[in-house]
Amino acid sequence: MLGTSLSAAASHASGLLAADLDDLGLRLGEAGGTLRVWSSAADAVELVVFDDVDADWIVDTRPMSAVGGGVWSVDSELLRPGTRYAVRVDGPQGPRNMFNRNTLLVEPYSRGVTDNGIGEWRSVAVQGHFDWGGVTKPATPLDRTVIYEAHVKGLTKRHPAVPPALHGTYAGLAHPAMIEHLHSLGVTAVQLLPVHAFGNELRLLQHGLTNYWGYNTLNFFTPHAPYATAESRAAGPEAVLREFKGMVRLLHEAGLEVILDVVYNHTAEEGIGGPRSSLRGIDNSAYYRQGADGAYIDVTGCGNAVDTSTDAAARLVLDSLRYWARDVQIDGFRFDLAVTLGRDRNHTFTPEHPLLQAILEDDALRDVKKIAEPWDVGLGGWQTGNFGPGWSEWNDRYRDRVRNFWLSDVDYARRASTAPVGIGGFATRLAGSSNTFTAERGPLASVNFVTAHDGFTLRDLVSYDVKHNLGNGEQNRDGADTNRSFNHGAEGPTDDVRILTTRRRAMRNLLGTLLFSAGVPMLTAGDEFGRTQRGNNNAYCHDSPLTWLSWDHAPWQEDLAAHVRELTRLRRENPALRPRRFARSGEHTPSASVMEWYDEHGRTMSHEKWTNPAHRTLQYVATSTPEEEALNRILLMIHGNEEPIDVTLPEIEGVFRYVPLWSSADEHPSADVEICAPGDTVSLSPTAMRLFRAE
Repeated sequence: MLGTSLSAAASHASGLLAADLDDLGLRLGEAGGTLRVWSSAADAVELVVFDDVDADWIVDTRPMSAVGGGVWSVDSELLRPGTRYAVRVDGPQGPRNMFNRNTLLVEPYSRGVTDNGIGEWRSVAVQGHFDWGGVTKPATPLDRTVIYEAHVKGLTKRHPAVPPALHGTYAGLAHPAMIEHLHSLGVTAVQLLPVHAFGNELRLLQHGLTNYWGYNTLNFFTPHAPYATAESRAAGPEAVLREFKGMVRLLHEAGLEVILDVVYNHTAEEGIGGPRSSLRGIDNSAYYRQGADGAYIDVTGCGNAVDTSTDAAARLVLDSLRYWARDVQIDGFRFDLAVTLGRDRNHTFTPEHPLLQAILEDDALRDVKKIAEPWDVGLGGWQTGNFGPGWSEWNDRYRDRVRNFWLSDVDYARRASTAPVGIGGFATRLAGSSNTFTAERGPLASVNFVTAHDGFTLRDLVSYDVKHNLGNGEQNRDGADTNRSFNHGAEGPTDDVRILTTRRRAMRNLLGTLLFSAGVPMLTAGDEFGRTQRGNNNAYCHDSPLTWLSWDHAPWQEDLAAHVRELTRLRRENPALRPRRFARSGEHTPSASVMEWYDEHGRTMSHEKWTNPAHRTLQYVATSTPEEEALNRILLMIHGNEEPIDVTLPEIEGVFRYVPLWSSADEHPSADVEICAPGDTVSLSPTAMRLFRAE
């Protein structure tokens, strides 16, 4: 059966790579341009060219010719850089079709789009010429990667050292002040929330809100113009693209990678009754998942799911990725609701899906980072751990277990005298989630995170028991109800010194766990300073100071940022914290970390202590098996109860001393180093971590 499945997948893969689907979109030449558009169900396709000044004044229309394979083509001397154009498509009526010969549609492969001022979109011809000046991609290895998830606008909108003209822009992100901040944090890659051109949902506009996050894609090839400077926007899409590429070049010069959060699973056309701006009017039956009656099969929760079981839709996604990786020099992609992309004709997920395989095998994409959000909302939509080799995945199991251990378990213990579970599950996540990812894929398949754009910020996670989303206009129904958060005794802001002290330590424990865990860590922008959204765990619709980063910080916030800098430095300097492979018992596995586990008495952990809810203290020793770096061994102490404890350092063959490196009990990272010996006793405060180098 598996052979049959793989054979079918290979056949489909050859279909999406068929020559008929090559060179779709607009190709410019000296005498004009050639436009190729795919629509298998259309009866007629027409090119519409607009005036250079008036985006509603049609200066020419030309019929496009069917040239085989569902492709329609036309040549026009009017297609030149800066030309605004659209297509009109006519075809049969039926439950799966949405043709209207009068509707002006965005051509799917457009390198530029513009608004005509009344909510309608036009494609714009773009050359895309850019001098990269010899700058190449940093190519940071996965084991050394630290991801910083950020919003282009929110990151720089209020930064005092960024010139006002650059606030909230691509150019602002590449400003020296921002690069200095990123370098100081020790991150290696900036992962940007969606920057493909996107639109606003009508429902949000009616509530006076906006789609701030950008998960509502209008076009897969065009950078979102509102994130460009006013000067670039006034000059048009060519200048917007040039500013975007300039941002990438400057970040690359600084050794920083750029990863894009890409939304190929649905589009801004929404469900039936939504806008007909592009794919719906070109070939609704081929681009969106539908039943025979035309009803959309919605596995994304957004009304329409792109049907990547058709060759043309899958190829559209693949060609978009190729463009961004090759022409725009993007280093990686985080695929929103990636399970949708891997659903077959029966709407069932398979990791052998032709599109997923093509993404792995394509020469332009072979070396880019590929990160799946391994779920959607359809049947069988939760697939964490089930993407194949070559993929990394957002690890929600890691997120939940780490939050439980440091927050909701502690909350439970306050009310029930003991936590609900022991430390075993937490340790598994700390060591790389080998129960989720196969040995072939290893710990780097796991993108570890405690917070993300979606959900509570780090500060809110330790300050609120429940969400506070009334400002979203949905009566607090939106956003996750299960957050595994803990307010530590007061909901939201408080002046209670004891509560504030405990919250700060909890944040340090969460950050320490994240950056000392095997896998690829992802920080959320602003968490390094303890940013708050006042308990809103779904702030997708707020383009305001609620979501923009503040750069005016209290002393404790600067202390927290100092901890982040220290944690990333320690991760960088200690390869035992970032293994590439899982160790195997009795074998020498290069670039793995051999792990040993001890209790608070310095004795090997017993099975009973792994599972005992009353026992939540652990000493974790990891020893590297180096290929390129020197031998390294660390000891990490973890104490998950709210009572202090004395811990005896283990006596290990070849270890003569323990050098303290970091403690979550310190408000500011301490420079004091008191060398310890095996058998010495170390005092741990309630709910705390300490890291040592074992020498």
